[in-house]
Amino acid sequence: MNEERVLALAGLFQATALAQQLANDGRCDETAFEASLGSVFRIDAASVAGVYGNVAGVRLGLRKLISQLDENGRDMAITRMAVTVMRLERSLARHNQLLNDLQQGIVSAQRQVEHFGQNSPQVIKRLAELYVSTLSTLKPRVMVTGNPQQLQQPNVVEKVRSSLLAAVRSAVLWRQIGGRQWQLLLYRRQCSMLARGLLTGATLDNG
Repeated sequence: MNEERVLALAGLFQATALAQQLANDGRCDETAFEASLGSVFRIDAASVAGVYGNVAGVRLGLRKLISQLDENGRDMAITRMAVTVMRLERSLARHNQLLNDLQQGIVSAQRQVEHFGQNSPQVIKRLAELYVSTLSTLKPRVMVTGNPQQLQQPNVVEKVRSSLLAAVRSAVLWRQIGGRQWQLLLYRRQCSMLARGLLTGATLDNG
């Protein structure tokens, strides 16, 4: 494990945690949501931290990752989602046409960002539609459970799907820099220590 892989994992856990927050409460940590959404568009960032703006962009994800690695603080719904997203990324890698469609869809959404702004309802709706037309056609399907009233709200569902798209983005990044699922089991303690160090640094840097 190294800091870059831990940051990518934090990005994954942050996006799944946001999906869970939205499904339960209809709202989420807006600062974290903005950073996760931004990661979808930062394809050519100079560093892993740059994908999320900076390390502080995944503070929520680092906190969630630490709690998931600590057996007493684990949220199994988030763990299940994260593992499913990792498997979904592997499935996506075997479907070149879908991968191309996804990349083209992100380029198209980028044009909307320039016009409406990244967090606009138009962009979130576009990313949600992109998730439905590409990733949700693959197995395994990512199951999100929560408050049925919230999950009947179209704007909440769109944010959930956008968060899941961001989760897959982080899973792709994790794989690209050498991350493998078994590393989470073998290097749990090291991963937790690195995550704590990164979180402390991000907190100090941002007051």
